[in-house]
Amino acid sequence: MSTKPILADAVIIGGGAAGSLCAITAARRGLSVVVLEPNEKIGRKLRITGKGRCNVTNNSDIRTVMNHIPDHSRFLYGALTRFSTENTMQFFEELGVPLKTERGNRVFPVSDNANDIADALQMEMNRLGVTVLHEKAVELTTEEGCISEVITSRRRIPAKRCVIATGGKSYPKTGSDGDGYRLAANLGHTIISPLPSLVPLVSDDRCCEELQGLSLRNVELFATEDNKTIYKERGEMLFTHFGITGPLVLSASAHMRHFDSAEYRVILDLKPALDEKTLDLRILRDFGKYQNKAIRNALGDLLPKAMIPVVLSRIAVPGGKPVHEITREERKKLIHELKHFVIPIAGPRPIDEAVITAGGVSTAEINPRTMESKLVFGLFFAGEVMDLDAYTGGYNLQIAWSTASLAGNSL
Repeated sequence: MSTKPILADAVIIGGGAAGSLCAITAARRGLSVVVLEPNEKIGRKLRITGKGRCNVTNNSDIRTVMNHIPDHSRFLYGALTRFSTENTMQFFEELGVPLKTERGNRVFPVSDNANDIADALQMEMNRLGVTVLHEKAVELTTEEGCISEVITSRRRIPAKRCVIATGGKSYPKTGSDGDGYRLAANLGHTIISPLPSLVPLVSDDRCCEELQGLSLRNVELFATEDNKTIYKERGEMLFTHFGITGPLVLSASAHMRHFDSAEYRVILDLKPALDEKTLDLRILRDFGKYQNKAIRNALGDLLPKAMIPVVLSRIAVPGGKPVHEITREERKKLIHELKHFVIPIAGPRPIDEAVITAGGVSTAEINPRTMESKLVFGLFFAGEVMDLDAYTGGYNLQIAWSTASLAGNSL
């Protein structure tokens, strides 16, 4: 262990989205700041978020943001008020990263390059003189209920202020391995069991394997919990060998929190722009066009080729049956299947495949006005390490920015 002394007003554990903005906020106040980040570059997870484009925030008001946070949204009210989505956009544009707003008010860098966001944070930390040590925090020590020292793999750093901003357990190869939970738990904090959120879903239905690789666009997805609709949205999804994934599925998964006690299903409306009566007229038109062909060759204008045998099998209509022999009852079954394509859900994929983690340090033990621990003086939290998560659309990064700003201003 190195004996080279390092003095700092604050040590921030984690150089991701929350840790970086927290460091900048504190350094702008004149504090000397040390960031502990084991990776070679800061923001490793940030650089791959949004498929490498980085959905920075959502261009909406505080009420909308809170409506997209399923649990503990009131805890975040103060943080969101002090550092809003508007503040986030202004912050990055002042750092020289122009932004744009896309469908669903999602905000991205104009370049569509997540590296621009991470690099801007890195350059601002450099400008402010923030010290970044590529070391791992091993232990936090206290004296009389106050943070006193941060021990890394190489040295001891005296510190009266410390921020845990290590992220959750998703994407562990980027450094989000849940280590922050251990540090917090060792100091007496309650850890709400981490669960995958915004994660692909597993289904035992053979249709998924039969349709693997098929992407559907402009479908409406309903997620149900014990036959009660808990989520509905229109967009894109993808069938895989294990089940389903894609933007719609990831969003739906955030509403599925009780696989041990509830039954979940996904129901697809493959033709959401058509009601059943209009869809029937459309099918009759196609049937007239292909009346002398087998039914499996008459649905190509209506469905992707791969879906035709799956749909016909589900309604027990032989693919070789001539169109002119299809009964009215069989046509009604076809309409119902197109509007109610059911996929039973067995569970989520593993947490290391999740975009974010639900669960973490209990918010009941954190002061929402400062992000400081209620148990240990001088210990603060920022970002995903806390029991906070949101739906897709830039809301999770906004939680990181807002809590980081509040922690950085409270140190």
